[in-house]
Amino acid sequence: MLDDIVKNVIGARHAVLLSADGLPRASTEGLTEKELSTISTAMSGIQALSRATAPFVGSAPNAAWTQTIIELEHGWIFLIGAGQGAYLAAAAEPDVDMQQISYRMHRLVARLGHNMTSAPRVDSPQSGRHGRQELAPGEETAEVLSYLDHALAEVHGARHAVLLGGDGLPRGATTGLPRDLADRISAAMTAIHANSRAAGQFAGPAATVVWRQTAIEFQHGWIVLIAAGDGALVAASADHDCNIEQLTARLHEVEPKMAAAVGRMPGHV
Repeated sequence: MLDDIVKNVIGARHAVLLSADGLPRASTEGLTEKELSTISTAMSGIQALSRATAPFVGSAPNAAWTQTIIELEHGWIFLIGAGQGAYLAAAAEPDVDMQQISYRMHRLVARLGHNMTSAPRVDSPQSGRHGRQELAPGEETAEVLSYLDHALAEVHGARHAVLLGGDGLPRGATTGLPRDLADRISAAMTAIHANSRAAGQFAGPAATVVWRQTAIEFQHGWIVLIAAGDGALVAASADHDCNIEQLTARLHEVEPKMAAAVGRMPGHV
């Protein structure tokens, strides 16, 4: 059944079925045991961290994680749920038809049913869009805040954004984001970035893995993570009807300015 994805989607490279605790259950041919172990561990971490970031999008009755998509210079990685405690990951070339591979993955999940028995992950408690604990004055720069606020204000449905330094600590955030949530999101995004890079070889052989972005879809919205120069990252959340391509493009436009601002901050790594 896993071979169905690779054989029937032009550009598809591999497919792996794994448990929530990172153990591979099945895979298509072409992966070594070491590669399969690394991929399964990375994908398990990514799904757990993705679920934990749901409050960044906002509170919702059905704040369920839907999928995580990783873009690399040499290909794509897709991750979806495959029943209770099981996950399906697929890798593809840069020019793959994303709708086609998504359709094949979801069709496979329907065929697999819900027979996996690994213990499910538990989502983090939900929190609202605005909180009382704001980032304390002096812990962010007005310069970075203005870039982020301006970028999100121009995109319908955009909600929040956090700028992370190379050390994984929040360097600035949009107005209205609670401090504790900014800290949690920063930690999760740093780990998601590391796992995304670790899974890079799953997308295909490459002399150097160049990560571009990771997108996480929930039933109630999106989170996108992009590079911001010199080890820094920008994470932004948006409503489900937001134009994610427009949001990403806007963040890339202001990325050089934010990267320069991060480089001038004390303690920047």
